[in-house]
Amino acid sequence: MHDAVRAAADLRALLGADAVLTEPEDLSKYESGWRYGKGKALLAVRPGTTAEVSKVMAYCHGRGIRVMPQGANTGLVGASNPDASGEMLVLSLERLNKRLEIDPINRTAVVDGGVLLSELNAALTEHGLMFPIDLGADPTIGGMIATNTGGTRLLKYGDVRHNLQGAEAVLADGTVVDVMNHLRKNNTGLDFKQVLVGTSGIYGVVTGAVLQVVPVPRQHATALVGCASGDAVLALLKALERELADVFTAYEAISANALNAVFKHHDTIRNPYAAQPPAYTALVELSSTLPGTALNLPEVLEERLGAFLETDEGEGITDVFMGKPEDFWAIRHHISESLRNEGKVLAFDISVPRSRMAAFTDAAVALLAQDYPFVRCCDFGHWGDGGTHLNLVWNEAESPRPTPVIVEELQSRIYELAVRGFDGSYSAEHGVGPHNQRFYDAYTPEPVKAVNRALKDQLDPKGLLGTTRLGPLA
Repeated sequence: MHDAVRAAADLRALLGADAVLTEPEDLSKYESGWRYGKGKALLAVRPGTTAEVSKVMAYCHGRGIRVMPQGANTGLVGASNPDASGEMLVLSLERLNKRLEIDPINRTAVVDGGVLLSELNAALTEHGLMFPIDLGADPTIGGMIATNTGGTRLLKYGDVRHNLQGAEAVLADGTVVDVMNHLRKNNTGLDFKQVLVGTSGIYGVVTGAVLQVVPVPRQHATALVGCASGDAVLALLKALERELADVFTAYEAISANALNAVFKHHDTIRNPYAAQPPAYTALVELSSTLPGTALNLPEVLEERLGAFLETDEGEGITDVFMGKPEDFWAIRHHISESLRNEGKVLAFDISVPRSRMAAFTDAAVALLAQDYPFVRCCDFGHWGDGGTHLNLVWNEAESPRPTPVIVEELQSRIYELAVRGFDGSYSAEHGVGPHNQRFYDAYTPEPVKAVNRALKDQLDPKGLLGTTRLGPLA
């Protein structure tokens, strides 16, 4: 067992007294996750520079102290929290947030790993730029890299992986790896930064990044489109991409159950439907850097949707509502909160090929109707990029079996349906962590695990970083 008092004294000597936290009331915020994950920390350390991160890692490596790198702790799979042993040091990047340099001509931003997404975008606004990963949470850039964050506008801009040009990381022994590449074209072998993307921080602590940023659109146009079925949602998606791909930014699908929950619990959000919403409502967004005098996006969207209604493909469309982006996105962003008021929520972050999304959802609903009739499917999500948040809701008081039993059953069956039945993924954008570790173990090909194990042995031979396992146990 590690001596927390001795470690705290040593690290304070290295970093300063206020960089190390040991009191239970101070540690609590670092020990519990946003949705899953709760552990006990040996202590928390808050370095303010890459050099200080290196000192901490070298110290821990020399004494065999396990480390949990942590950004804003907004992850949803428990991958940013210490385990229950009380032996893990939390290395928080909250004070590693001083570097924020913008090159408007190169269209890049150089940032520390602890810079928040909101801080980055606030600085970029002065240059008419933005980092195009749109999220409900406010994570650190290092955390976004570690989880390969997607967001609502992946359809147009891609995920973090597509917008990362360079990175800096500290390995488990304190070695600093600087691949802060500012180039868009650099075909010189292994792209080391990609080893850090989506791997939950187990290969190194991301302390810096070079990000590709984009111009802020001058105008947006949004519509809510009622769709009688999932197939109608996909038919509309196909038509919009065919005709409006240059300005097509986001495409969300919201089921009637999810939509009704929002209108039930938020009186300030207007329900555009006169009666019961159809099976799905598609939220369509266009955006452009062109001024409205050159291209009137609302007019274009309304005209194209009207033309689609006149085709055979448009037979499944029930309603079209044009409106303000902030009003329509408010509906989308209040779904998760609203569903929590409906009962127990089991949230799935799933992707399948877009062409199979409707069939997958129908199969999941049929499974529930047959074996779990007390569970409602309140699905919504990024159908434009093949992702869905399949939220299952039920009244625990009416459940025939204990909640933990139901949760384990549903996770196993829904993930099996998605991965084996529809060539999908059990984690579309939330990453891999203790919450879904067993599904990584079950569905990842053995050769891939072996490569991950080799990387772990090379970069962190003592196995000190994180709690996620991407390779077989040594």
